Amino acid sequence: MTSRQMEASQVTHSSAQWLAAVAALAVGACFFALWFWLLPSWLGFRVDAMSVARWRWIGALPSVLGFAVALRCVWDFGWTGHGTPAPIAPPQRLVVVGFYRYVRNPMYVGFFAGWAGLWVVFGHANVPALVIAGVAVAAVALFVQLYEEPTLRKMFGADYEEYCRNVPRWLPRMRPWTSERTQVSYC
Repeated sequence: MTSRQMEASQVTHSSAQWLAAVAALAVGACFFALWFWLLPSWLGFRVDAMSVARWRWIGALPSVLGFAVALRCVWDFGWTGHGTPAPIAPPQRLVVVGFYRYVRNPMYVGFFAGWAGLWVVFGHANVPALVIAGVAVAAVALFVQLYEEPTLRKMFGADYEEYCRNVPRWLPRMRPWTSERTQVSYC
């Protein structure tokens, strides 16, 4: 391969990588927008910033951090995995960068932390809201175990098995994991 062909190949790869990252962000934005539209009324959110007790604003920190983690994970799906969070356009490569080196499901963990923070700030705890939140968490946990993990095992085989053995599903590790066996573009 000539140097000109290599440069053209790198430009094509870079363009495809940017396109995948932008597509992932678009899918992520739609996903976030859908949940921001659906959940607040179910969880008893009342966005009246003036009436919120000052101590409740402490919930803004986990909210901002949680949604930032989820957004970074969406980016990683596109940039590293060359896909989106949507099952119809999944990543083509195993994503084990950034927060995925600490926990297998950082997008969900970040998203739940974000919602929990918003609930502290704007929510009103009541039995129906707690039931809905519990059902949502259980549904996500079942989706991960019954659909996502088996699908990832089929797609990525031994690399995903090694990843599962070393990175917990929901509670983050203290140190980032790096593979000793494989060289699957872990950053």
